[in-house]
Amino acid sequence: MHADKPKIDLGVNIDHIAVLREARKINDPDPLMALAICAQAGADQITIHLREDRRHIHDDDAFRIIASSPIPVNLECSIDSEIISIVCTLKPHRATLVPEKRSEVTTEGGLDVSGSYHAILNAINILEKSEIEISLFIDPTAEAVELSKKLGAQWVELHTGTYANLYAMRHSALPHSHHSIEPLRLSRQELDSRLAEAFEAIQNAAEYAQQLGLKVAAGHGLNYQNVTRITTIESITELNIGQSIIARSVFTGLSRAVSDMKELCKR
Repeated sequence: MHADKPKIDLGVNIDHIAVLREARKINDPDPLMALAICAQAGADQITIHLREDRRHIHDDDAFRIIASSPIPVNLECSIDSEIISIVCTLKPHRATLVPEKRSEVTTEGGLDVSGSYHAILNAINILEKSEIEISLFIDPTAEAVELSKKLGAQWVELHTGTYANLYAMRHSALPHSHHSIEPLRLSRQELDSRLAEAFEAIQNAAEYAQQLGLKVAAGHGLNYQNVTRITTIESITELNIGQSIIARSVFTGLSRAVSDMKELCKR
């Protein structure tokens, strides 16, 4: 890592440990057990998402993780008033406000910052009273960055899902899998063009956010193949990565999976 380049932190999202537990509706594996392993392997932050439908992380998980974690906890949540009240009680190091749909498999896209402006502002005002640092999970657009600054967030986390999906279309076996996604019908040249555009959008949004005085994170769909290019964006100082780390841990163990990703995050 060059001395003149800002350090990039790794937040490890451990939701998928709870996903595995919920497959059998028992108490094993316990996501709490991941805390020390992740910290010792180089993680700078633990990220969890307390969804309205509680499909993986439960209230008790969030309480125990925040109370026990040796490193900061970033709690992702919707702007639902009941959830915001719970977050204020839990008092994580940071709350990242994200959109939620009950029907989605995972978070799809960033917050509608313009359309939900007043509801987001209300959530921020409540969280600020509990002295919780606030991040907004947004699409990489100038408008979303500007509104995040206006709303008073300290952080933005740029949604990298479009970039990650296009990367998978272009560089993995996904086109030969059971998935049916519109870009699969594009030529390699068209995919290359769209991938370049998606990366440029993230880069431009990150630089603009930094200019406005916001701290910049990024995440969604990042993995061991596509993350390296994102780390070249010096305005991004934190990456939040979950599914790919937990998936690799099945084969390598969690400590190795985290340390391997941490190594890729070095500038």
